[in-house]
Amino acid sequence: MKFRISASLCILFTLFFTDIISAQGKLTFEDVMKFEDINSPVISSQGNWIAYGVWPDRGDGKVVVQHTSKKDRYEIEMGANPKITHNENWVIAYRNVPLVEELKAKKDKPKRGLSILNIDTGEIIQLDSISSYLLSNDGNWLATNRYQSKEIADLKHKNKKLGNSVTLWNLENNEKSELDFVSEMSFDSLSNYFAYSVIDTSGQMNGLYIQDLETDNKASVHSSKDGYYSNLTWDNKNPQIAFTKASFDSSYTDSDASLHIWNASDRELKTLVTPEDVKDGWALRSNNDLQFEQSYEFGRPRLFFGLMPRDMVDLITKKEDKDDEEIDIYAVDEIIEDRGMDLWHGDDPRIKTHEIATFNGHKNRTYTAVYHLNDDRWIQLADQEMPYIQVSDGDNYVMGSSDEPYLRDITHEGFFQDWYLVDLETGERTKVAERISNGGAMLTPKGHRVLYYNDKNWHVYHVDTKQTRNVTESLNVPFYNEDHDYPSQVPGYGIGGWVNGGDAALIYDKYDVWQIPLIRGNHRKITDGKGREEKRIFRVRSLGDDNIFRNDDDLLLTSYHDLKKNFGFYSAKINQEGAKRLLEEDKKFTFVSKADESEKILFKREAYDEFPNLWVSNDWKFKKTKQISKLHMDLKKKWNWGSAELVDWLSLDGTYIQGIVIKPDNYDPNKRYPIMTYYYRFFTDRLHDFNEPKTNHRPVFAQYVSDDYVVFLPDIRFEIGRPGFAATKSLVPGIQKLIELGIADEDKLGLHGHSWSGYQTAFIVTQTDIFDAAVSGAPVSNMTSAYSGIRWGSGLARQFQYEKTQSRIGQSLIEAPEKYIENSPVFFADKITTPMLIQHGDADGAVPWYQSIEMYLAMRRYNKDVIFLQYHDEPHHLQKFPNKLDYAIRMKEYFDYYLKGIGEPEWILSGETFQGR
Repeated sequence: MKFRISASLCILFTLFFTDIISAQGKLTFEDVMKFEDINSPVISSQGNWIAYGVWPDRGDGKVVVQHTSKKDRYEIEMGANPKITHNENWVIAYRNVPLVEELKAKKDKPKRGLSILNIDTGEIIQLDSISSYLLSNDGNWLATNRYQSKEIADLKHKNKKLGNSVTLWNLENNEKSELDFVSEMSFDSLSNYFAYSVIDTSGQMNGLYIQDLETDNKASVHSSKDGYYSNLTWDNKNPQIAFTKASFDSSYTDSDASLHIWNASDRELKTLVTPEDVKDGWALRSNNDLQFEQSYEFGRPRLFFGLMPRDMVDLITKKEDKDDEEIDIYAVDEIIEDRGMDLWHGDDPRIKTHEIATFNGHKNRTYTAVYHLNDDRWIQLADQEMPYIQVSDGDNYVMGSSDEPYLRDITHEGFFQDWYLVDLETGERTKVAERISNGGAMLTPKGHRVLYYNDKNWHVYHVDTKQTRNVTESLNVPFYNEDHDYPSQVPGYGIGGWVNGGDAALIYDKYDVWQIPLIRGNHRKITDGKGREEKRIFRVRSLGDDNIFRNDDDLLLTSYHDLKKNFGFYSAKINQEGAKRLLEEDKKFTFVSKADESEKILFKREAYDEFPNLWVSNDWKFKKTKQISKLHMDLKKKWNWGSAELVDWLSLDGTYIQGIVIKPDNYDPNKRYPIMTYYYRFFTDRLHDFNEPKTNHRPVFAQYVSDDYVVFLPDIRFEIGRPGFAATKSLVPGIQKLIELGIADEDKLGLHGHSWSGYQTAFIVTQTDIFDAAVSGAPVSNMTSAYSGIRWGSGLARQFQYEKTQSRIGQSLIEAPEKYIENSPVFFADKITTPMLIQHGDADGAVPWYQSIEMYLAMRRYNKDVIFLQYHDEPHHLQKFPNKLDYAIRMKEYFDYYLKGIGEPEWILSGETFQGR
C-alpha cells in the first residue's frame, strides 16, 4: 500500500457525467505532425475579406482568403504571412519553400518567393527569390526586394551594405520599374511618393531618390560617390522625409553622418545636423532611429534622432593591422593583446557574463536627441547617466529612465529604474520616481501629469506643482496583485487607458476597471464592482490605435470568470458605472483585430474540444456573428478527443485549489484510468483553451486522452521559502481527490513537468511515493549549486531568481542555507521510489544542464530507477524537429510502460551504448 499525504482528506464534490459518445481512434504522432493550425489572421480595411495561414506542425501549408459575407474563397499554396491591400484588390503572401526541397538541399538552400493574388479574378502571380516587400498605404503600389543575385555574390565585394534589385509595381495597371542596388526604400503615408537609397558596386550612383507615384517623375534628392544614405523616414503628417547621410572610405567603413530633411512640396533639401555640430565625445551615425512626432495639443513638429558615444564608434570602426606591417616577436604589449581572458572585478556594475551578453546592444545603443523643426534647433536628451527616452507626442515633456544606479542589484534583486520628466525645450531632467521595479512611469497624453505604480498603489506627479499624490490608497480594494506569491515587490494590474488626455486614468484592480481622476474629482467603478462581486475579470480592449477616451465614450471590455474559467465581451461607458454583457459562453473568445474603416471585428472562439476558428462580428457589440474558417469541425468524429471539466479540492493547509480533468469521450464511470499530470503554476485558466497538437517538450493532451488516459492539470499555490513543499501539498491532495472520485487508478499515476515544474516534479517524488512514473524536463535539482550559477542565455546570475522571483526562497544562500537544502531534490534522492525520466538540452541557457547530471548521479548512486536524455546542442526547449519527435515518443513510451504495462522498449530496459558520432 502506498504512503499517502493526508489520506483522510475528503471534500464533497458533485460530478456531472458527460454523455459517452463514440470516437474513431487514437491521435498518433503522424496525426500531430499533420495537424493544421491557423496563423497570421488579418481582416481587410472594409471588413469584407480575411486572410490567414493554414500550416501543419510539419509539412507544407497555404494561405486561405475568404469573403466575410459571401462564399468567395481562394487558396495560395505555400503562402505565409498574408497582407490584404487597403483597397481590398490584392492579397500578398510570402511563398515558402516546400519542406522536401528544403531537406534535400545541401548547399545553396532554396529561397522563398512571393505570391500576389488578384481578389477580383483569382489570378495568382508568382515571384521567385523575394527577401522582403513594401505596400503603399492605398494598396496600389508594391515594391519587392530580391535576394542578392549569384553574380553579385560571386564578386565578393567588400562593401557588405550593397543594395539589391527592387521592382516597383503599379498594381492598378501592372506597370513596373526595375531599380538596381536599392539599400533602403519607403512609401510616404499618403502613397504619393516612393523613396529609395542606392549603394552600388562602384559607389558612383550612391544617393537618395524619390519617385512621384502620380506623375512617375524621378528626382535625385542627393547623391555622392561612396555616399551612404539611410534611415529613410517619412513624416506621417507632412510631405517630408528625413534621412542620414555618411560616406564610405576605401575599406567601406562609414563615416560620421549628417541629418537632413527633404520637403516634397517645395523640393527643398535642408541640412539639420552636421558631424561638426555634435559636441565632443559624441557622434551622429548611420546607426540611428528617426521618428517624427507632433505635440498633442499645439502641433509643434519634432524629429527625434540618436547620438552615439565616440568611444563606442571608435571601437566599432577600429581597423585591423595591415598584413604587411613588421612584427616584433618580443613586443610584450603586442603579444598580450592576443590573450584570451575576461577580468571579473568585484566593483563591475554587471557581472562579466551579463556584460558580454548585453555588449552588442550597449555598443550599438543610440541616445535620443530632438530637433525642433519650427525653431531650427536641437538638443540632446539622453546620455549614459539617463540612457532611455520614451518618445511621445506630449506638448513639452517626454519620460526618461535610468537603470544605471541599480546595475549591481540585478545579480540578486532584479531590475530597477529611476524615472525622469525631461523638458523637450531645455533637456532639463526632474526625477519623479525612484527605484521602480514594476512597470514604468507614464506621461499622460497632454503631458500635464505622470502616472506610475509603486509600493502597492498608483501615484500621480503633477508637472506644474511638482507634487506627487497617491490616488488609490483611499479606495477599499487592493490595486496590487492579490495572487502574488514571490518574495519581490508586489506588481499592480496595469491601466486600460486615459480619459480626456489624462485628466483621469482607467486603472485595474484584480477584477474591475476604475476611472480614477488624476486631478481632483470622484472616482468611478466603470464596471460597478460586478467584477469582484461575481469573480469576473474585466479589461479594456481598445478598438483604435491608442487608448485615449473621451467623456461618455463606449468601451469594449473582455471578461474572464476566475472560478468558471469562461470568457466573453462586455460593454461599458466612460463616466458611467455598469457593464453590459455582449457575448459570453462556456468558451474562450480572443479579440484578433478590428477592420480599419469598418465596424467589423475579427475574433476567435475555442474550447478544449473546439478548434479556435475565425469568426467575424458585424460590429463590436457582437449582435451578429458568423464563423468564417471551418478547420477541424470533425475532431470528435476522427479522434477520441475528450472533454474538459473542473475539479476542486483543499490543499493540506486548507487552501481552495482547482484543477482541470480531461476525460476520454467514451469515459466509463465504472472504470479507473491512468493519470498523466501536467502543471506549472496556474493552469485552470486553460479550461477552454484548445490544446493544439504540436511536437515539442509538452504532452499533447488529446494524444494521451485518445489512448485511454485521463489528463490532470492542477493549479499550484506556492509559499515563500517552501516552494517544493507548497507544490507537494497543493498537488498530492488533488491526485487523492481523483482517486476518491473514482477517476484515477491509484497504481497508474504519472507526473510530468518542464523547467519550473520539472523542478517540482523532481522534488515531489522525494516527498511521496504516490506516483508511478515521472518525467522531469530541464529541472533544477540542487539549489545550492544553482544559486550562484549563470543563466547563459542572458548572462545573468541566478541569485535573483532564488532571492526574489520564481524559485521563491526569499533569502540568500548564506542567510538561509537550510532552505536551499530543504527545497533541493538532490539531497533527498535516496527517498525516491518513483521511476524518473530526466530530459535536458546541453546548450540550455536558462537552467544549467549539469543540474540534470546532479539529479541523475544522485539517483544512480542510490540505485534508483532513472534515465537521462541529453539532447545535443539544444536550448531550454528543444528546437530541432528530430529531437522534439524523439522526446515526445520516448515520453509516451515511458508512461505507457510504467502506467499501462505496454511494450518493452529496449532503451528503458537496457539503455543505449555509445556508438560514436
